[in-house]
Amino acid sequence: MNGSPVLQHCTLCPRNCRADRLSGARGRCHETADIRIARASLHFWEEPCISGTAGSGTVFFTGCPLGCVYCQNGNIAGGRGGTPVSEETLAAVFLRLQELGASNINLVTPTHFVPEIAESLKTAKENGLTLPVVYNTGSYETVETLRRMEGLVDIWLPDLKYFSPEPAERYSHAPDYFPVASAAIAEMVRQAGSPVFDTAAGLMKRGVLVRHLILPGQTADSKQVIRYLYGTYGDGIWMSIMNQYTPMKSIRRFPELNRKVSDEEYRSVVDYAADLGVTQAFVQEGEAAEESFIPDFEHFSVAEFLKHH
Repeated sequence: MNGSPVLQHCTLCPRNCRADRLSGARGRCHETADIRIARASLHFWEEPCISGTAGSGTVFFTGCPLGCVYCQNGNIAGGRGGTPVSEETLAAVFLRLQELGASNINLVTPTHFVPEIAESLKTAKENGLTLPVVYNTGSYETVETLRRMEGLVDIWLPDLKYFSPEPAERYSHAPDYFPVASAAIAEMVRQAGSPVFDTAAGLMKRGVLVRHLILPGQTADSKQVIRYLYGTYGDGIWMSIMNQYTPMKSIRRFPELNRKVSDEEYRSVVDYAADLGVTQAFVQEGEAAEESFIPDFEHFSVAEFLKHH
């Protein structure tokens, strides 16, 4: 077992489930104290300033504090699959991604393993890790947990999924999502400061890039999200307005979500952002809502990944 005391009565995420994860109990995140990863790889489907031409060095962690009903990675978010690794092995994974030429180290859904990840990053940095570190999150975070990563994260890649409590409750069982996530993003901006780019490579080196995934029938809520972000931060952050919502089999209980976002819906949100004056934003062109974009989690082996070729 990994041994951070905070995991004995876990309050790492806003669920505050207080599970004794040190003794093997599973929290609301579906995880014990053992770090589990579902995949580590070069990932080319992030925003251009994150993936670059070499690919983002993603590490997908199993479990999730939020548990959205439409999650594209539902199996691993629900705690199914994944390989237990030690803090030392996780550090080795980070260094292997650097060897493979990754643009950065991208921690996907890391919240519930933050104490262990922080130690792994320190070990990796002591052993030569120099890449920027990306914290990739659904933003259901406590400020206290984010402060455990201060000085270790360069780029914050949070979602801002909802403005209103109704969709947050219906689709993520988190009616407090907006106040929690907006406070978390404010903390990320405090830590990161203004965006910094390597203009020659087109890569973000430091800063906050907030993602918003438009859901079918939720354009009014999406516009409120965009209005809040631009009204609060202006050009102090970047945004990514996404149309890649993919209807998964798990959402059959939510018939309103059983379709892709229409071109008209997406364009109305993008046009709204432009009318507000937003210029620092990524938008998606073409067909992004395909299951083929979802990584293969079933055939990943940590041991094979760490082999030197």
